[in-house]
Amino acid sequence: MAKTRWYVVAAVAALALAVTAAWLLGEPAGQAAESPPSPSLIPATSPSSGPSSGPSSSPSSGPSPSPMWSTAQPPEASWRVPDGFPNADTTGVPPGTPLMVVTGDQSFATDGEVVENKVFHGFVVVTARGVTFRNCVFRGRATEEVRPLLDSEHARDTVVEDSEFFPSHASPSIDGIWAGATKIYRSEFHGTVDGIKAHTDTLVQDSYIHDLSWFASDPDQGGEPTHNDGVQVFAEHTRVTLRHNTIDMSTTKDPNAAVQSSADELRVEDNYLDGGACIVNIDHTPLGRPLTGQRVTGNRFGRASAHDCPILLSSRSELQADGGNVWHDTGDPIPSPEQHD
Repeated sequence: MAKTRWYVVAAVAALALAVTAAWLLGEPAGQAAESPPSPSLIPATSPSSGPSSGPSSSPSSGPSPSPMWSTAQPPEASWRVPDGFPNADTTGVPPGTPLMVVTGDQSFATDGEVVENKVFHGFVVVTARGVTFRNCVFRGRATEEVRPLLDSEHARDTVVEDSEFFPSHASPSIDGIWAGATKIYRSEFHGTVDGIKAHTDTLVQDSYIHDLSWFASDPDQGGEPTHNDGVQVFAEHTRVTLRHNTIDMSTTKDPNAAVQSSADELRVEDNYLDGGACIVNIDHTPLGRPLTGQRVTGNRFGRASAHDCPILLSSRSELQADGGNVWHDTGDPIPSPEQHD
């Protein structure tokens, strides 16, 4: 999170210099401000302190809802993460990496393309096979459409490494990534409504999902509050693996779950998980049949679920494997899953 704050500081400083130069040359300052920014290099740094910066408001077409929880990461956020699990210092763009600003929506349709060291101020869509994003920051833009910062659900073999997902405009319409056949490593997600919507053959590993944004009114929920999930896996999908991540919903107002799934062959392994009505919620009802291959093993659970409920299974769901799940604070085994629809 600190890394992103300094991207914003660098951009504001550059704009201030441009306005000053325009005034000295006798040009109206408004002309400089209205010119679209050209690609430029800004450093990625991770200072221990600095000015706080959250996302800007939604477009001026009408009043925009405000998140109940600030999308700016509180200073103690990393302190909450247990030792040995991913946090803000071990995920996202490595400090000191020069980043080029890319403005406007982008589409990647070339197989095997490698995209490195970019800050995207627009939405990114992948349709090709084998595209890799490395050391990238996904900020999006203002929108009233339901969209992710990165959409790889119609691509194949996408890889995301050491990247950050943090919207520039807080909105009930924006998720982090809609991922299909995608591998995500060492990446940070915060400030969106859902961190990841995971489709078939998605792996999330060594990543950090936290401090999502709650809104009192979400058009995608019929005007009801947002339905925040760290990771959501839909019915009709399969083979999603969540391995050694921190998925912490404990600071999001009224979250649904750290992991919400209606998919077959789900693996939730060696994570730190916290927050939600129940922290892991496995629900067969969208499919109307029992789910297969549910494995929730070796995880450490926090205590912030609303119903003191680490795992909830629907009435026709069962775990194929569930060993090694413990409370983080004591190391004691968690209770047997609650089971009801």
